[in-house]
Amino acid sequence: MSPVVSRRSVLGGAVAGLAILGLQACSSNQPTNTLATSTPAGRKVAFAELDAKIETAMRAYRIPGVAVGVLTDGEEYIKGYGITNVDRPVPVDGDTLFRIGSTTKTFTGTAMMRLVDEGRVELDTPVRRYLPDFAVADPDAGATVTVRQLLDHTSGWLGDFVQDFGRGDDAVARYVAAMTRLPQLTPPGAVFAYNNAGLVVAGRIIEVVTGATYETAVQNLLLDPLALTNTRFFSDQIIGLNVAASHDVVGEKAVVDTGFWHFPRSCNPTGSLISTARDQLRYARFHLGDGTGLMSEQALIAMRSDPGAGGTLQVELTGMGVAWMLRPSAENETIVQHGGTWAGQRSGFFLVPTRDFAMTVLTNSEGGGHLLSELFADDWSLRTFAGLSNLPAAPQRLGAAELAPYEGRYVADLITETGAWDHAVIDFRGGDGRLIGTTVDSPDASTTPGQPPASGLAFYKPDYGLDLDADLEPVGTRSDFVRGTDGGVAWFRSHGRLYRRQ
Repeated sequence: MSPVVSRRSVLGGAVAGLAILGLQACSSNQPTNTLATSTPAGRKVAFAELDAKIETAMRAYRIPGVAVGVLTDGEEYIKGYGITNVDRPVPVDGDTLFRIGSTTKTFTGTAMMRLVDEGRVELDTPVRRYLPDFAVADPDAGATVTVRQLLDHTSGWLGDFVQDFGRGDDAVARYVAAMTRLPQLTPPGAVFAYNNAGLVVAGRIIEVVTGATYETAVQNLLLDPLALTNTRFFSDQIIGLNVAASHDVVGEKAVVDTGFWHFPRSCNPTGSLISTARDQLRYARFHLGDGTGLMSEQALIAMRSDPGAGGTLQVELTGMGVAWMLRPSAENETIVQHGGTWAGQRSGFFLVPTRDFAMTVLTNSEGGGHLLSELFADDWSLRTFAGLSNLPAAPQRLGAAELAPYEGRYVADLITETGAWDHAVIDFRGGDGRLIGTTVDSPDASTTPGQPPASGLAFYKPDYGLDLDADLEPVGTRSDFVRGTDGGVAWFRSHGRLYRRQ
């Protein structure tokens, strides 16, 4: 289940977007099956099935436009579907621009890794080596947190801090200076919790080490060398290009959402890049390759190695590498993944290095999240193009005594673009062998008797469950509970965010 805070306030790692087996990041296992896509005829059939799946979802979920890029068995498949804008329709193609949201974090991580490769940054060094005045609310955390912990989302402080500090070149610096208000939720390195604030700190380190703004540094370190000519941070850099407008879903219609154009510059290291399916596939080829003279192959491999603490972010995670979500498969292979969410823009991106497979999907509607769940959280794409499948998850019906330790109220905090505190609250109760979740307006609000469920959770193993929709049917994504030092349930983790148990 996914309690909604605000799609504009929380920069999401969609479909990661996204485990618990502690697998090696790079497996030497070879494919044990012969894929249908290993022949031209097989690939043609698979691409036709992909087309049909996308077109069906576009109708069902009110998605005006989609762009896809697939790399499989050395062949690229890049295609656009539908239109950019329901008010001013133009066909989508492989060069149409979408906001890729939190996949931007992997660009921040890759830029940082270039500096590591050059000996200018060390991952396991405290942040204060590069930012001597860095501080959060907990003095010990501010002094000890490392660069790696910023990038593997284990820094432990409140991560959903998306305050807007203006359009000036000092926006990222001002954001980091304001982090003294961020409370520490868990000790550094101990627990995975999706953390936008940590990536902004990483962006600030890139600024200090390079002597340039974050955007200029990434342009120089990655975008220009990789010839990602249609990948940019600012809307004034894409004037005259074919841009996919954002759409909300209102009733049975997709409606243009002009909020696409506003993005806090202070949060640029977390999610502001605008790109195309063609550029994203070129970026994927770089990460599947040997560094093309830009980075060492060892540095690329290091980005998807040494995962931090695991958990869930729509799927089960082994943990995070350097800004990449590392996801296990039933075949003991690692999937390298991310995705992005912003107002009316949903995208997914994953690689399987051992299969030389990559896929990116960009959508221009809030309804795009459903398509991405079908292609990325579900294992259809992985099975079809890489011969891999998800870890098994058969939903169980638990007794009241087994559900009781998880019942109660859970609260997640965030700081909005205006700097105000906000909260997402959910009450869990047992029912019909599952957890039933009801959202309320504030931590002090009461659940209305007879209020319908917002969604729920069906456990498939201790502490881990399949998300349920409002009809209490599985939706293909996963969440889990995190235990405290006393062994009791302390947190609910949904979409990578921690909801503390009250």
